[in-house]
Amino acid sequence: MLFNSFIFLLAFLPAALVLHWLTDRFKPEWRLSVLLLLSLFFYGYWDWRFTPLLVASIAINWLIAQAFMRSGRDVLIPLAITANLLVLAVFKYFNFFADLVSLVPGLQAPHYDIALPLGISFFTFHHIMYLTDLKKGNAPRYDLVRYGLYITFFPQVLAGPLVRWSEIMHQFEERPSLRPDAAERFARGLMQLTLGLAKKVFLGDPLAAYVNPIFQAAAAGNAVTMGEAWQASLGFTFQIYFDFSGYTDMALGLALMFGILLPQNFDVPYRSVSLQDFWRRWHMTLSRFLRDYLYIAMGGNRRGLALQLVALFATMTLGGLWHGAGLTFVAWGAAHGLALGAGVLWRKAGLSMPRPLGWALTFVFVMLTWVLFRATSFDAAMRIYEGLIGLGAPGFAFKWRTILIAALIATLGPTTWALVHRLPPYRWIAAAFALVLVIILFKIGDDANYEFIYFQF
Repeated sequence: MLFNSFIFLLAFLPAALVLHWLTDRFKPEWRLSVLLLLSLFFYGYWDWRFTPLLVASIAINWLIAQAFMRSGRDVLIPLAITANLLVLAVFKYFNFFADLVSLVPGLQAPHYDIALPLGISFFTFHHIMYLTDLKKGNAPRYDLVRYGLYITFFPQVLAGPLVRWSEIMHQFEERPSLRPDAAERFARGLMQLTLGLAKKVFLGDPLAAYVNPIFQAAAAGNAVTMGEAWQASLGFTFQIYFDFSGYTDMALGLALMFGILLPQNFDVPYRSVSLQDFWRRWHMTLSRFLRDYLYIAMGGNRRGLALQLVALFATMTLGGLWHGAGLTFVAWGAAHGLALGAGVLWRKAGLSMPRPLGWALTFVFVMLTWVLFRATSFDAAMRIYEGLIGLGAPGFAFKWRTILIAALIATLGPTTWALVHRLPPYRWIAAAFALVLVIILFKIGDDANYEFIYFQF
């Protein structure tokens, strides 16, 4: 049930909103249970076979949290976190590690075609955040319904944002319909959902048509022209932004329509003037998770420069592995770790750089490393890199119109959140958004819908 599908927009969402409103008005004590059941139904609609895994992970982690609160045994939390990571490793990384073992002469590890449950990386990290904070004494005990809803809340269960318990749990106690700004919140949530859909349907998906055939040709062993290489590299740079930030806008908008405020995940990242600045603006909730639960846990910047650089490199490399079970993802993360380390050394030396040059270097680096992220192998990535410098096939045909529009919006425009919350409550604005939503529905009915990129993680 994609957010950009008729079944979601015209069936599930209206039914869920009506049921939630009726419950909030007439049976408020049922509201959280209804939201939990709606979220489980939404998740199970993709593949009901994975719903027991999600339910079991919620029940087991909750029971361990209760046992820890009663007994105080510190060993319970590390065991639970290890178990969560092992489940993630089995489903997502078993064949990846089997391939690594098979690189050793004389060893051959078996392969198993295990379907990857949607959102497993995201809900696993939600468990880890809560359990880690519980062990530190920062998180309180919650009942099973509230904890289950924290893990499964349907706008963010599949692809984030990564939400800390402290950012959402207190909101479960509110009565959305009783807030004085309830109508305004709902309207702004609907506007954000509409703009997120527009980013996906009018920019992300058309850019996919620019990008996918070229990366597929490179994966098949075909040489890529310079024009095609630049089209694919620039196209994917903006495709992944509009695809993922569009999903996040939809998630934030949907949550707001149900009375929940989720954290923002993007802040115009392609305006960044350094790589450090980029990671403060791109997938912000993941960046905070990596910083607080990995980088700082490894020592961060508190134990000397050498350990800081090692921690930074290890954190970003593991962040790359989190994105996908492939060495290209590891290389992507490692490249960012090395570049962030170089930035630390640059700043420690007291050096500076003009902001326009910093922006250009950051953008080019991010674009070049996105090639590793998108390519299915190092050979495919190398064919794109060869094309970028003119060592591929001859030719410079380049589809640039959608890329130019995307570049202008991504670098000059405000975030969707800022735009929606700046707009005054005028009727003509509401009519314009209604028209955009109708056009989107026609577009969805006309074209094939692309799955969101981050659903595979």
